Amino acid sequence: MKTFVLMAGGTGGHLFPAMALAQELIRRGHAVELMTDHRVEGYGQDFPARRIHMVPSATPSLTNPFKFAGASFTIAKGVAKSFGILRALRPDAVIGFGGYPTFPPFIAASLLSIPGILHEQNAVMGRANRALSRFADVLALSFAKTRFADDQGLEKVLTGNPVRDRVRAIAASPFPELSATSPINLVVFGGSQGARAISDVVPEAITLLPDALRSRLRIVQQVRSEDLDRVTKTYRQSRTSVELAPFFTDLPERIAQSHLVIGRSGASTIAELTVIGRPSILIPLPGALDADQKNNALVVEAGGGGWVMEQAALSPQSLATRLEALFTDPTSLSKAGKAAQALGQPRAVEKLADLAESLAGQGTSTLESAS
Repeated sequence: MKTFVLMAGGTGGHLFPAMALAQELIRRGHAVELMTDHRVEGYGQDFPARRIHMVPSATPSLTNPFKFAGASFTIAKGVAKSFGILRALRPDAVIGFGGYPTFPPFIAASLLSIPGILHEQNAVMGRANRALSRFADVLALSFAKTRFADDQGLEKVLTGNPVRDRVRAIAASPFPELSATSPINLVVFGGSQGARAISDVVPEAITLLPDALRSRLRIVQQVRSEDLDRVTKTYRQSRTSVELAPFFTDLPERIAQSHLVIGRSGASTIAELTVIGRPSILIPLPGALDADQKNNALVVEAGGGGWVMEQAALSPQSLATRLEALFTDPTSLSKAGKAAQALGQPRAVEKLADLAESLAGQGTSTLESAS
């Protein structure tokens, strides 16, 4: 049995692939521990780690010297705390999944000469992972073409982005039948905590659809709690069949039952949509420094698995026009579903676990030399 420490920022995009790897490593008889930050409380209650360690971390600001100094002090505290935890755990390898909370423990692992893998979920390599690449042994990629990855002077392996067991369990689900008169299942969500822009535009777009088409819709939409009353009112006025909630624990199963998904294009969303094989209208989160969601979405669109609609140009009218065209052409939806599935990496977790096992024990750590 080996011991692995997974390191991830405490949001769904980083924790979900870490959770998938933890499940696989435990199946193989290994011990898994997680190092993260306080945000894990909202996402990681079910994380299958032996222990979860909270580590001080911060996002450094190069434009504000006071914030930079404060962040540097916090990161130094995180490195010191991580050093003590890792020295006691004596892990065989560590795997970092990005986000600045990965920074202190991954540096501490490097100081202890513990072998380390960095996993990049997006089509653009994140800033934390770029900064940490000099401390890693291997870079695991989710996309064959990943911006900034070629600039890093370390071994690269294409593994794909691991998805949770419940997603893999429905990966072979056939595309639901869709005729000219049958119900149309639409799933709408804006990431792990919803998105106001999507809640603003989608219900209004639905009201603009022809009555005959709207009456066939069966909508499941994830909505922020503060938007729930407003969105409910809009759908009620349009007499649309809809189920609304701030969070759906069974969202993968609902995606599998859908004919179309509208959502953001975060890495975990893309991984799950392509493994399940469902077409999507992707609305990248605007304002990101590296446009990671836009780049993720463009990969899906280029592969024929979905359609990108930029938020800046999105309106109820433009979305309604796109929806009417898709819903009246069932063949285009099933074709896009097959194309999406062709992009999927259902065996990503096995590939990443194989890589972790191959690296474990290869380093001559300072833990061994000190014992």
